[in-house]
Amino acid sequence: MAIKRLKFCVDNQWRDSKTTKYMPITDSSTGKVIAETPCCTKDEVYEAIAAAKAAFLSWSNLPVQKRVTVMINIRNIFNAHLDELALLCATELGKTIAESRGDVLKAIEVCECAISTPYLMQGDSLMQASNGFDTTSYREPLGVFGAIVPFNFPGMIPWGWMIPFCITTGNTIVMKAASMTPMTSNRMMELAIEAGLHPGVINWVTTSRVEADILLTHPDVRGISFVGSTSVGLHVYSTAAAHGKRAQCLTEAKNHALVLRDAPIEAAARRIINSTYGCAGMRCMALPALVVEDTIADEFVDTFVKLAKEMKIGCAYDPSTDMGPVVSEEHKKFVISWIDKAEQEGAKLLLDGRNIIVPGFEGGHFVGPTIFDHVKAGMSCGDQEVFGPVTFIKRVHDFEEGLAIMNANRFANGSAIFTRDGKAAREFMRRTDGGMVGINVGIPVPVSYFPFSGHKQSFFGDLHCMGRDGVAFYTETKTVTTQWYAPGEGQQKVSTWEGSMNRE
Repeated sequence: MAIKRLKFCVDNQWRDSKTTKYMPITDSSTGKVIAETPCCTKDEVYEAIAAAKAAFLSWSNLPVQKRVTVMINIRNIFNAHLDELALLCATELGKTIAESRGDVLKAIEVCECAISTPYLMQGDSLMQASNGFDTTSYREPLGVFGAIVPFNFPGMIPWGWMIPFCITTGNTIVMKAASMTPMTSNRMMELAIEAGLHPGVINWVTTSRVEADILLTHPDVRGISFVGSTSVGLHVYSTAAAHGKRAQCLTEAKNHALVLRDAPIEAAARRIINSTYGCAGMRCMALPALVVEDTIADEFVDTFVKLAKEMKIGCAYDPSTDMGPVVSEEHKKFVISWIDKAEQEGAKLLLDGRNIIVPGFEGGHFVGPTIFDHVKAGMSCGDQEVFGPVTFIKRVHDFEEGLAIMNANRFANGSAIFTRDGKAAREFMRRTDGGMVGINVGIPVPVSYFPFSGHKQSFFGDLHCMGRDGVAFYTETKTVTTQWYAPGEGQQKVSTWEGSMNRE
């Protein structure tokens, strides 16, 4: 099969890069290279920023409803090409077809939410705010934004979390797609242009970290939205802030679930299986760490292992597959190194997914469900993100011990509790550090009119993506105070605090 060479896009024009370096893209189920994407040069990133800056004035001056109409058209064309996009995602990333459809559908969901931008951008006003003065506030776009995208959600994150609210509020954007999984996003860019996207509003590149750093320091870029590792997120956040930009950095996770003695064992286990092994564990809202009360731990673990063994591991685009491969051979080695380390640290291995072979797909990047029990405090495997289909079980005496273990972790993207006890659930909801909380819900990701609200070292910034936070991140407030003169007025002395307070 011929290897496709991707281009980059500036001003709605697809261009061949002048780079000498191209990065391989594999079919994760076979391990074969199917395409390559350019490591765009610094000059090409500058071109993308310049195009976004040039497009900003005319785009931001369009009535908001016209910008929303473009988003409606983009939403419609994504929906019409859903099956095509899902297959691309499953092929390059390794998610099952069902998971890949969800990836694209979540992008479409935020496009639909962004249609409400005319309401969400509305400001406030007060007549006679002080004697003879009226005050009005507006939300306005800032200019050019940069988007730095991870490999694990090539549809949802750039085309859902970042682009819809950015452009409907009147900004323009330079998207740095993930070099391992750019094909889905690349095709969505083609479709957006076909749907009537104005030139320069979205510009699409793939680069190394060196060229991506231009977005953090360039004076024409007003803000950065980033999803990725905590170490890189800290770099993005600190560098952007040092250059006067706003930043929104969504980073790593080690989400925990607390399973109480009154929880319905199989129902809880099935939801945790879904959240932990969906997307082969390559998502920041997986539940890789389980905190289980001693009195039910043996029964729960037996049920959990049984259900994990029943999963069909296979080709991502086979509809019968329950769990596909991880994204690359390098990432497979990374996950296996964590399994090796957990054994070395003394955790008890109950199910080993290191030697999975799928007939007919022997070159695929497969790691099967892997389960460790008796994970203790101080074991790094139970505290750090593995980003693969590996479960770590921690046994505790009661609710308080379990909550303390969960809150001791430096990450707090999400957390969950499984129980029939309403009081325990309420106490958990109130006291957990997790920014997104599930009560008998394995994946507590909110629908897109709420923010994706990670806490602690799972997020750096002030405003989260999506929801009202998303609109606020991509806009700034302008406040206007007005006074009108009567004929012949203007001779009286003006107060030092002119119109700004109501006290003499």
